[in-house]
Amino acid sequence: MTQAFLKCGRFRLPVQPGRRPLVMGILNVTPDSFSDGGRHHSLELALTHAEQMIADGVDIIDIGGESTRPGIAPLSLQEELQRVMPVIYALRDCGKPLSLDTYKPAVMREALVAEVDMINDINGFRAEGAIDAVKDSEAGLCVMHMQGQPQTMQQEPRYEDVVTEVEQFLQTQVGLMKAAGIGRERICIDPGFGFGKTVEHNLALLRNTRRLIDTLDLPLLAGMSRKSMIGAVTGKPLERRMAGSIGAALAAAQQGAMIIRVHDVAETVDALAMWQAGRGDL
Repeated sequence: MTQAFLKCGRFRLPVQPGRRPLVMGILNVTPDSFSDGGRHHSLELALTHAEQMIADGVDIIDIGGESTRPGIAPLSLQEELQRVMPVIYALRDCGKPLSLDTYKPAVMREALVAEVDMINDINGFRAEGAIDAVKDSEAGLCVMHMQGQPQTMQQEPRYEDVVTEVEQFLQTQVGLMKAAGIGRERICIDPGFGFGKTVEHNLALLRNTRRLIDTLDLPLLAGMSRKSMIGAVTGKPLERRMAGSIGAALAAAQQGAMIIRVHDVAETVDALAMWQAGRGDL
């Protein structure tokens, strides 16, 4: 990959090969997230958790107001705004890039007015008006692949060749974004682990992460923390998936992923530091 940095609003994030991957900490302000629903639902709890992630060495804080666990009903526009906007404004000057996890163009627009630094769209900016909502900003943009919608995505997902199909989807969406005038230095890609994929699909994508990076020549974000693929491989329930999640993070880093999205920031930062030291990249 030739790109040296990812432009994210007020920040230029280093993504060149040889560096420790950036750790994106998950800040769910939802009552129904698959992993930590309700734990940070109030503004006070959300800010406390964000402060802890900063102390633990987080590089990016990813704020999410709508759960995307399989089978969940969609959230109204107004309710999502009520959840995320106070958190964005409260953390605006925390010194770390703020990412917003949303697929709604209207939410993107409101967040960009508040100068959020990154938009992380599980729908890959496919919604009508999504690209228009972000094209004139300076925010970083994460384009993710998802088969279907959260309500139905895990109902027998099927592919002829999951790696090729995800690769082609990402190429198409990135092409549309570039055609709209969005610079490649603002774009990263996400294969969408767990979003309309079986365990076998997820593992195939993990093993071919470097292929996706090489083909698209863009930094890749990997988000596998605590997901069912970790449980399937390790046999562990949700509350005991930290070690497996860290193993997945290291596997993604070894394949060239430059952003790792996680719940357990401190442990992942330490694991990646040792991984980097072992490679001689300090």
